[in-house]
Amino acid sequence: MGSGKSKVTITDVARAAGVSSSAVSYALNGKPGVSEQTRNKVLEIADSMGWKPNSAAKALSVAHTHTIGVVLNASSTLLGVEPYFMELFSSVGVELEKEDYSLLLRFAHDDDEALRVHRNWIAAGSVDAVMIFNVEIGDRRVELYCQHPEVPALVFSDASVSGGLTTISSNDADGTRQIVKYLHDLGHTHIARVAGPERFGHTYLRDRVFSEETTKYGMRYDCLHADYTPQEGRDCTKRLLTLPQTPTAIVYDNDVMTIEGLHVASAKGINVPEDLSLISWDDSYLCTVTEPRLTALARNIPALGGQVVSMLYALIDGESVANQFEPGYRLITRESTAVPRAE
Repeated sequence: MGSGKSKVTITDVARAAGVSSSAVSYALNGKPGVSEQTRNKVLEIADSMGWKPNSAAKALSVAHTHTIGVVLNASSTLLGVEPYFMELFSSVGVELEKEDYSLLLRFAHDDDEALRVHRNWIAAGSVDAVMIFNVEIGDRRVELYCQHPEVPALVFSDASVSGGLTTISSNDADGTRQIVKYLHDLGHTHIARVAGPERFGHTYLRDRVFSEETTKYGMRYDCLHADYTPQEGRDCTKRLLTLPQTPTAIVYDNDVMTIEGLHVASAKGINVPEDLSLISWDDSYLCTVTEPRLTALARNIPALGGQVVSMLYALIDGESVANQFEPGYRLITRESTAVPRAE
């Protein structure tokens, strides 16, 4: 029996073509990640060498894990107090279970650790796709998945900061316009906002549109940035209410900061909404159990969950998926807003 190797491997083809084994794998399996020139070169060399696919390896290469991955920052206290993520994950999970898919949720202590988890997933083929939240300008996770198109990524951000990856984004510009117009029509001329972190792409977009819209209406606009936590919502409210000229309305970028703002106003003897109107960017059950109940910008989370899962399945199937907006915001007016008191 001869001792020579009888079967041509991907490594053999890679060596002959002068490219990496992963590039050969992309080319032979028709996956993105290599140029057409490289693909054609690999196919030609593989054919000339008599390469034949290994049936077991081919089955593994197309196998699905039936898992969608998410990595969140474990240092944040928000998951314990803010309903948005739990509502969204619940909605997405219900839709995924219909096709026997699971949501794999990992927690990282910092950005470097999060990136290591993503790299491990890519290397091991642990997930069929990932969802990326709280995208920063120049986000390293976006850069990583742009380099590894074999693992689809659905980015929750404005398309301007997604690096070309498929996005689903809330229409923050429209939400901002609804809020500013509503307050202007009530007669407010000086408003403020307690915003999220400046490094997030969606915060940057809201900042810009708030400035544009208040300028258009001739309104004065003050803005402080926080980290979404109740503590910073409380601290920023105190600072705004010590200004020489205090605003007559404050908008908060999430519900828990709005509730803390309400507590601060009450402690200072400021009547809501007679002396100060309050609006929450996110609506939740929390906004309906305060006194007064909070005016809030609502989003349809159940519908969003179904939309997200449909996009993920299409990406996993190798389809080209256009960027989409989630269902539109709807401003729900309650007792925390009113016409400003006449001076």
